[in-house]
Amino acid sequence: MKAFHLNIYVPVFLIVFISFLTAGCANKKSPESWDTDILKQLPEISVTPPSSSHIEPIQAGDIVPNSEGVLDLSIELAVITALQHNPDLVIQRLEPLKSGAFEMMEQASFDPEVFADISYLQEKIPETAGTDDHQTITEKTEEKAVDLRKTFSTGTTIETGLSHERFRSDDETPEEQKTRIGISLTQSLLKGFGPSVNLARVRQANLDTVISIQELKGFTETLIADTENAYWQYVLSKQKITIFEQSLAIAKKQRDEVEQQIAVGILPRTEAAAARSEVALREQDLIDAESLAEEHRLKLLHLIGPGYAGLFELMVNLTSKPDIDTMPVSDLPDRIKLAEKSRSDLNEARLQLEKNRLETIMTRNGLLPKLDFFISLGRTGYSDTFKDTFQHLEKNETHDLAIGLTFTHSIGNRENKGENKAAQVSRLQAQKAVENLQTLIKLNVRLAVNEVDRARKQITATRTTRTFQEETYAAEKDRFDVGSSTALLVAQAQRDLMAARLAEVEAIVNFRIAIVNLYLTEGSLLYMRGIKIDSVGSSDWGHSAMETEQAQLLQN
Repeated sequence: MKAFHLNIYVPVFLIVFISFLTAGCANKKSPESWDTDILKQLPEISVTPPSSSHIEPIQAGDIVPNSEGVLDLSIELAVITALQHNPDLVIQRLEPLKSGAFEMMEQASFDPEVFADISYLQEKIPETAGTDDHQTITEKTEEKAVDLRKTFSTGTTIETGLSHERFRSDDETPEEQKTRIGISLTQSLLKGFGPSVNLARVRQANLDTVISIQELKGFTETLIADTENAYWQYVLSKQKITIFEQSLAIAKKQRDEVEQQIAVGILPRTEAAAARSEVALREQDLIDAESLAEEHRLKLLHLIGPGYAGLFELMVNLTSKPDIDTMPVSDLPDRIKLAEKSRSDLNEARLQLEKNRLETIMTRNGLLPKLDFFISLGRTGYSDTFKDTFQHLEKNETHDLAIGLTFTHSIGNRENKGENKAAQVSRLQAQKAVENLQTLIKLNVRLAVNEVDRARKQITATRTTRTFQEETYAAEKDRFDVGSSTALLVAQAQRDLMAARLAEVEAIVNFRIAIVNLYLTEGSLLYMRGIKIDSVGSSDWGHSAMETEQAQLLQN
């Protein structure tokens, strides 16, 4: 018997042909336009300072130097510019989009599916009728089918379809056609039963999206804290330069006075060494201070505007002053409670624990055998024409019914047992990680509050010290002018005064930085700066409730 199967070639040809058509029609956008579309979907970072805060209105975050080529920069402008231009933040903002895409992929397992099939079979069959003449019979079979299948989270799969078959032969056999319509249902009874198991992957994918939002919040908080700290460090270095310049001017004046008195014979020549040494020391301090200020300028510019042409050549005029009200922190228990709800890393750890819990649900279900119930109903119409097959369908002349159970189970089931054990260990690790992180956060909040309290007290103490050192220097200078003191003692008093002035400005800036670090440690920095990050994704599995609770704690 010789046969050739056109049903192999015709569908392949159609598939290749359609592939060429779709390849030419789809994805006409350029990669640049794809990037633009994706960037439009980034989680929005909005800035609206709370009404209770003392934050100045946020300006536009563009880097625009003034007419003299100097960038006037306030602390608020530095923060918003960093949020708009920092490339690492853009990269981090893409993560929720990627996680949201995986969430869609997991949800796709419950999308309806359509199947279609068409085939053509032609066979040539040799036939001998008791003679030496060899004849062939050509038989042609055409089959067409379309099916629709839908899987539900309960473990149910429903499939319905319509098929048609046409048989022809060049002998005297009459043409036969049949049309069948049917529906089938399959229900998992053990493994794969119930929404808790079948939706676990979807929920895990959604948790990944929420985790990426928490990671974005944590990164944004760190960026803001780094920017503000860099700003205040630059402020401090500029103030130190001013102090060193003033001290150098005083030292030079003192040196000149000593040299004049030596020239007229009032003082011995040995007094000149101390005055000249003090000038040299002040010059050394000034060089170091200018170098440190340049370092802080470059770091600040890098944070607020990487990629800006001529960025590092910009001179910066700092317009915000570090002076701030120094109120004591008296609500430590509330701040610890706030940190336990608002810290992004702790929320991320809790979400990871929930992911591991969902994994154990799936692995425990995987220990069960596979037992499925199925039922299939169908009706078939036969005739010699396509139209008449449907008429016979309506008469319900031929129908079929299949019902039963299928059972599958691995003897020993070691693979599923191993997966379940690994999932339980991972869940226990995640639980211990959450507990450990909670303890560390309590410690970090207490340390941050302690640092704020220390810096606050140092402001008063250093201001008092500076006042007394001013009086000490003035008294030593008066004694030197009347000849009852030495240049060395005057230089020492001047050095002590300079150290006191430096300590005072350091205390003020350190208090500013301590406040920022406290907000960062307790997870309130975004709220205190009026910054909100919009979530992405179609569902949140309790994420909105978590944010609502955080907002109430922050407002209190």
